[in-house]
Amino acid sequence: MSTRTEAYREMLRNGEYDLSWMEVESEWGVRAQPSKRGLTLNDINVGSYGVIPEDASDSLSYAPRGADFNPAELPDIGYSLNTRAEAWAQNMGKLYEEAVARQWSSTRDIPWNTLAPLPKDIEHAMCQLATFFTEVEFIAGDVPGAWLGQVNNTYHETKLFMATQVMDEARHLEVFRKRALANGGGLGKCSREVEEGLKYIFDIGSFPQMLARLHLFGEGRVLTLFRMGEMMAQNEAEKAIFRLCAQDESRHVAFGCLQLRQLIAEDPDRIDEIHDALDSAEERTIELGATPEQLEPFLILLGGGEKHMDIGMEKFGILRRKIVQEYLQRCHSIGIDRQERCKLKEAADINII
Repeated sequence: MSTRTEAYREMLRNGEYDLSWMEVESEWGVRAQPSKRGLTLNDINVGSYGVIPEDASDSLSYAPRGADFNPAELPDIGYSLNTRAEAWAQNMGKLYEEAVARQWSSTRDIPWNTLAPLPKDIEHAMCQLATFFTEVEFIAGDVPGAWLGQVNNTYHETKLFMATQVMDEARHLEVFRKRALANGGGLGKCSREVEEGLKYIFDIGSFPQMLARLHLFGEGRVLTLFRMGEMMAQNEAEKAIFRLCAQDESRHVAFGCLQLRQLIAEDPDRIDEIHDALDSAEERTIELGATPEQLEPFLILLGGGEKHMDIGMEKFGILRRKIVQEYLQRCHSIGIDRQERCKLKEAADINII
């Protein structure tokens, strides 16, 4: 027991109280005012509470931003992301509020009653695709979850959003697993190439490289696939799945882009680190696209059956070009140019201005 605790217990035994905690060095009287949406994260960033420090390495405990404390007296939690450039971005509070407001339930909000028996090849393809997306969503939740505890509590907006992403991805893997099992099909095949392609994201060594590989590149690619999902959907249940997952995925992509844009603006020397991460991501994707478990379900669903996979290949070519175009646009939006460096342009057989 500490000397301070023992002394306080003695005070209590004598009917005395301390009350020194009332003498905090805070902005007493500064009041957060609700906006039209209610009391948001941005609404409570008033006075000094809204000041985002460039460096928070002197605050390594669980003490919230703006609280009164002596850093020397509090434990070091071991955060590794302690600068504004790495761990915070403008509009993060708004993104969190959107994530909370737009939560949905795969049990309640998907019209499962619209599922009906499908031709065997179509059902096989959809179940294989659902299996692939379940794998993808596992890694998309595990990785932010692993990094969440490294973000300094000073940048709580980032931590709060990352927690919503973990929940989003849990719902995604849940809904795709349900789709695989809900219509008489079942889970499909998991390949070594796909699993290794996902593991390399988990093994990444830095937070900015994780944001580049997972959010900007990987989830950006998945977002395009989700948005095209209604073209492949066979019923209203599948349309709702792809639409709601795309809604969530767009926030995850925005999170990564906002974070990387902030990093580049404050620390442009990190651009090469981001380029290296994207080089590796592109190479892995070219390898992944050559696996039948990942490619052929798309061809069957886009073509309308196993006998029309050549039509599916034509449509998939359009989809692939769209993926690359949107990816390069996102890179441009955060402040990097990959027009000449991108390995996917040749693979997609396109020229993008």
